[in-house]
Formats: sequence, C-alpha cells, structure tokens
Amino acid sequence: MRYFDGDELAARVWVNKYAMKDSFGNIYEKSPEDMHWRIANEIARIEKKYKNPISKEEIFHLLDHFRYIIPAGSPMTGIGNNYQIASLSNCFVIGLDGDADSYGAILRIDEEQVQLMKRRGGVGHDLSHVRPKGSPVNNSALTSTGLVPFMERYSNSTREVAQDGRRGALMLSVSIKHPDAEAFVDAKMEEGKVTGANVSVKITDGFMEAAVNDTPFEQQFPIDAEKPSFKKEISAKKLWDKIVHNAWKSAEPGVLFWDTIIRESIPDCYADLGFRTVSTNPCGEIPLCPYDSCRLLSINLYAYVKNPFTKDATFDFDLFKKHAALAQRLMDDIVDLEMEKIDHIMEKIKHDPQSDEVKLAEYHLWEKIKEKSGKGRRTGVGITAEGDMIAAMGLRYGTEEATKFAVDVHKTLALSAYRSSVTMAQERGAFTIFDAKREEKNPFVLRIKEADSQLYADMQKYGRRNIACLTIAPTGTTSLMTQTTSGIEPVFMPVYTRRRKVNPNDTDVHVDYVDEVGDSFEEYIVYHKKFLEWMKINGFDTTKKYTQAEINDLVKQSPYYKATANDVDWLMKVRMQGAIQKWVDHSISVTVNLPNNVDEALVNKLYVEAWRSGCKGCTIYRDGSRSGVMISVSKKDKKKKNEIEKETNEDHDLNSSEEKHEHTCTPPQVIEERPKVLDCDVVRFQNNKEKWVAFVGLLDGYPYEIFTGLQDDDEGIVLPKSVTKGKVIKQTNADGTHRYDFQFENKRGYKTTVEGLSEKFNPEYWNYAKLISGVLRYRMPIDHVIHLVGSLQLKDESINTWKNGVERALKKYVTDGTTASGQTCPVCGQETLVYQEGCLICTNCGASRCG
Repeated sequence: MRYFDGDELAARVWVNKYAMKDSFGNIYEKSPEDMHWRIANEIARIEKKYKNPISKEEIFHLLDHFRYIIPAGSPMTGIGNNYQIASLSNCFVIGLDGDADSYGAILRIDEEQVQLMKRRGGVGHDLSHVRPKGSPVNNSALTSTGLVPFMERYSNSTREVAQDGRRGALMLSVSIKHPDAEAFVDAKMEEGKVTGANVSVKITDGFMEAAVNDTPFEQQFPIDAEKPSFKKEISAKKLWDKIVHNAWKSAEPGVLFWDTIIRESIPDCYADLGFRTVSTNPCGEIPLCPYDSCRLLSINLYAYVKNPFTKDATFDFDLFKKHAALAQRLMDDIVDLEMEKIDHIMEKIKHDPQSDEVKLAEYHLWEKIKEKSGKGRRTGVGITAEGDMIAAMGLRYGTEEATKFAVDVHKTLALSAYRSSVTMAQERGAFTIFDAKREEKNPFVLRIKEADSQLYADMQKYGRRNIACLTIAPTGTTSLMTQTTSGIEPVFMPVYTRRRKVNPNDTDVHVDYVDEVGDSFEEYIVYHKKFLEWMKINGFDTTKKYTQAEINDLVKQSPYYKATANDVDWLMKVRMQGAIQKWVDHSISVTVNLPNNVDEALVNKLYVEAWRSGCKGCTIYRDGSRSGVMISVSKKDKKKKNEIEKETNEDHDLNSSEEKHEHTCTPPQVIEERPKVLDCDVVRFQNNKEKWVAFVGLLDGYPYEIFTGLQDDDEGIVLPKSVTKGKVIKQTNADGTHRYDFQFENKRGYKTTVEGLSEKFNPEYWNYAKLISGVLRYRMPIDHVIHLVGSLQLKDESINTWKNGVERALKKYVTDGTTASGQTCPVCGQETLVYQEGCLICTNCGASRCG
C-alpha cells in the first residue's frame, strides 16, 4: 500500500498477478521493488552476452515505480521466476501448413491450443482452411459440417483450461471470402454457442468497396485458389449489414481490415519463409504467422511530460528517444530469456511421466515456437498513458491538435525503436532471414525512408535485429500499476463516488448512507490519479470535500472534459487510431465505447471510417450490448426459425431498417432440458444482521437458477467459509420426484454433498426461487431480473428480506457498464445509472450506490 501511495486496488493487483509465487501460491517478494530487481538482474545477465551491455542499475531505473518502462504481465511474472515453468509470451497464433482440412489437423490444432493455454498463453487461429458446409468429404459423413461445429470445439476447449483461476483467451478468425463467413458471423448470436472465444472477420478491400457501393461479391473455396472448387455470389451489403447489426447488438464480430494488415506487414515480405500472417492474438494488437508469439512491453508516455498540466507543459522528446531505444533493446533481451524459458518447458516435457507418444505433439509444438522466435525475433514495444499524456499537455483527446501531437510521439517512437534494432544488428547480428530487397516496397519501410534517410541507409546495410518491433496493447492491469490511463485509450471517468460498507465494529467512520436492508456505507470520492495531480498543480484543494456541482465544475475546467471513454468524439477517435497506425508496424488494440442509444448507422459509419483511415481493425462496444443478446433454440425451433428467415429474405427488402431485423425479435426459448450438473457460485451476505447464503447455478457462466435463504437457522446449511464454488446436481428420488444437491470440494480435495437444497430453506422462499429461476432460464437480462425482483410487492417482511438478498446475489453477474433500465440517480435525477463491480454508478454526476 505504501509503495502505491495508498492505492489499494493497485497493491492488490500486484500481489495477485505479478509478485513472484510458486505453484502453491507462496509469495517471495515484498514489493514491486523486489520484482524490478529480479527483472533487472536477469536482463542484465543477457546484456553481458553482447557488446555495450546496459547495467542492472540502469535497467532498474527504467523499471522502478513503473515510471518509464513496464513489461507486460507474462514477462513481469515469469522473468527470473524459477518456481513456475511458463512462457514469457502473452499470446500465440497457431496453424498447420498445407491442407489442414481434416479431422487429424483440426484435432492437432485443438491440442496445441490447450497446451499453450495451460502455460498462460492466449491463442489465435484462423478457420479459412475448413471446407464450407455441404462440401463433399471422403468419410462416412459424405458432406462437411462447415465452420461452426469446429468453432464450438475450440471454444469448449478454451473454457476447460484454467490459468491461475482464469479462463483461456481465444481468437477465431475467418476470411470474408469464405462461403461460411455468414454462419461464422452469426455463430455467437445463439445462446451457449462459442462462449469461450472472440471472433473477428478478415475483411478485404474488395468486399468493403462492394458493400459501400452495393455490388455483388464472390466467395470461394479454397479462398486463395486460382481455380476454386466452389464459388458463390452474395450481396456484400446484406452481409455487411449483418456484421454491423451483430456488432451493434453483441460487440462481435470484430473486423480486421486484412488487405491493410498484409499490405503494411513487414513480416509478410518473408511469407514464403514461414512468416505469412494468418490471424491475430486475442486482443488483436499483433497479427501473427503460425507459431509466433507476442512479447509485450509498454512505455509510460505521461512520464515524459515536463511541467504537466501547466501552460509551460512540454514533451521531453530527447529522453523519450533514449528510452524508446532502450525499450527495444530490453525487448530483444526478453526474446533471449523467452528462448531459455522454452528450453525449460521442453526439458520438463521430456521428464514428464507420460509416454513419448503422448508427449510428442507438445514437444514438437514448442520446437516450432522456438524456431520461429529465434528466426524473426519479433518484439512488441508499445505505450500506455496516452490519454493522460494528452491531458497533461493541455490538449483534449479526440481533437485534431491532440491527434497531430500523438502522431509525432508515435513517429518518434517508431524511428527510435527501428534505429535501436539496426544498432543491435551491428552489435548482435540481424534476424537470420533479413533481406533488404524483399522489403523495399513495403509502405512502412518507405515511410521510414522518407522520415530518416540515414536510418534507412543503415538498415539496408546492416539489417535489423527484429523482423517487426511495435504495437499498442490494451495494458489493462498494467495501467493500474502505472496509475494512468490504459494504452491508447482516454480516461474512463476522472472522478466518481464510491461507497464502502461500514462494519459494526469500525471506528472513526462517518455513515453517509443506509440501504434498505440496514447496511451502513461511508461515501468517498475516487479521483483518477492524474486528475488529482491536475488539481494539485492548478491550486485546487485536494483535501476538501466537494459537492457534486463543484466536482462537475472542476471536470469542466480540466483537460479531461469531453475526453472520457463515453463522451469523446468517436469519429475523431477512429481517425486518430488510423493516423497513429501509420507508425505502428503491427496493430493497435482499441475499443470505441458507445452509449446504449446509438443506432446501427453510427456503427456502420465508424467501421467504414476505420477502413478508410487506415486502421487495421476496429472493435465497437455499445453500452450494455453484451447483456441479454443471446437466445437458445431447440432443433425444432431452429428449423422453424430458418424457415421464417428464408421467407423474410425472399419477401422483404433486407435493406429496409424497419424489416431487416424482424426475425431477431422472436422471444428467447428455454433450454429444453436442464443439464444434470451445473457449476455453482456460493454468495454470502447479511440481511438485517442475519447471515444468508445463495447458491447460483450457472450455465455457460450465466445464472440459470438460484436457491437462497438463512444460512444458520435450524434447517439451514453449514458450509466452510472457504467454499465459494461447487456443483448443483439434479437427482431423482425413489418416488420419481427430483431434488437438487450441492457438492463441493474441501481444501484437501475431498467431495462433500449437501442433499436437498430446496428442502433446506423456507418453502415460500423456494416457490419464489422457482419463479426467478424460470425467468433466468429464459435468459432475461440480469439487470431486468433484478428490476423485476425489486418491483415485487410482498407483504411478508421475511419474504421482502429474501427479495433483497436475491437482488444482491444477482448483481455480481451484471456486466460492467450495463445501463440500469428504468432507474434514476438519487442525486441528479437522471436515468444515467450503470452497473460497475456490482454497484450502481451514475455516469452523469458520479454518485454510486452499492448493496
């Protein structure tokens, strides 16, 4: 806490994610200072292998207090950590050469995906090689099932793999030229389908031109064949409208402007030597060839603003150039450290107790990754705190002036990193397949030539150490360490109010709010760290307790006004991304956040602008769009739904905005049969000083049923406090009736079963729970369920207490950012409440309400 100046969240994240631990969770570092010395010592050890080594003291200075250079999560956790055997790469792309359209190839990709995820890696791979639905196959099936079943396979594998308690991260992509592209786009719109993957469509310039001009577009398989075995002509506009609609409704699919990616890609100058880009990592910041990976590091841009938040603010370009060059050098050292880690992984595989036959696939996988890593020495030098840097310079994010300045910074970063890579080529040797002739027409290389002719001449002569160098990643938890804005993004909210629950034994607290069940809360204002610095520098009292009106006035006076995630100029943000992309050789991970009430026309406009501006990809998130968008249909219902859609497509103009989405308005269908076993969360809470417990059954991570009541009455359930998860199992009694049992594992791994959940609580609670569970099974959005429960008019006081408990148990499942429908802020009276970490926060005035 002292290290982070009292920032409890930053301290907790560091302990949980980055402090050195063994496989049993024992922690071996007291503070980030220990971690930074661990990393500095290891990088300095690599430096000593080469000319002009950097000292460990200089490396530590760059890392100390997360001020200048911040390695990404995997290297921060793994460098110098001999307790865990894991890669230093954050993400990988995989894919087999040649004809990979067979069950053997599909299963091999599935195994490789799992093997990488178990060692902390996110994975991306492309499905454009899979035959479209209905294609002949040489087996008993006679025809191919198409892409979607294999999307489900890979998604399910991801969900099975645990990474320190997290699910794996998966990106699936497909070319828009593939005949099954529409099925791919729709795959996630049905309940329970492909829940373990993000999906993106690789869109060509030809398709975009056809969509914009409403001309036909030809799909084929194989997608790049001169003489394809299958062709079909489609309406590009109709498919594009579906992509836009689905992104508006569910935030997926993402779009990858594939011709831009390939045209700008330096590694694709070596496509015939194994560096043909096929997909991206799950966050989309690095398009990759098979068996290559992204090793990431970020530079804290805010650190280079001198006299921040004043009229005399300037950017220290000289120091930034120096550190950008050193960052590229450290990244190259991390490639060497990664090669060592891969050797350790391969050595472990050799000594694992399984047979050589079982181990062969995993061993061969890491051989391929090591070979690709050594051959290209790809790096991912990026940035964080772009939003704070712009504000500190007195500029407003999303304006032309701010964009111009940001482009200058990224141009400087690019030239400095490439200069560093050329210098290392002189000292350490170029990447093994460097060939200046191959790169001479690459647009990114030509921009370097125009900007710095001497750098270009030296690169022609000596080569580069790294095949490609730059990216901009999301830096979510990394930015908590730097206490800045994340990646290229603007600030989320500069000021907001939070409530902390006051325990009965707490002293020296002031109760500001008592909720409907009697819990007390103390209110406190949370300031974005750099907004607080703006206040201090500009003479505002940071110890004063401001009124909401005063806070609103403060924000209006600051450079963060109209420059937050929700109110920035969206079109300018997209243009800024495209302008900066010119100086980033890989890609940029960025999300355009939109309010819930925007229409599909705006999403279409932003996507088209992203393509025209030179972005390599674009992700749209409309507030609340991930809640309640899924439906579940039985086979009979699917057939009926398909018939309705076919009639609709034949009888109506699908370009009509009033008729286009008519078929998506059918009410959600309940899943035909409850699975015998459901995952379950155990949620404990207090109502009127009584201890309550809720068992929330989950299907695909979504609440499906709920059992709740008093924990410690005569008929209640006694559970160890450590139990937070388990299974709800549906059993059949001897008389044919059903009961629901809860099963959990204790700390020693032994299973304990509590029989008859429905019999343990007040029977009246059970009747209402059946009602709420039925609503959940129909996939009513969670926030709507909470609103429904809250609106129940119940006379019995104990039932009202139960009702409050159900609301509190379900709030944790509401997606952050979801709009609280029909609820007004008690402070400002506006309908601007959103859910955040189980609490309601007003996006207008910053007030919050928990419990």
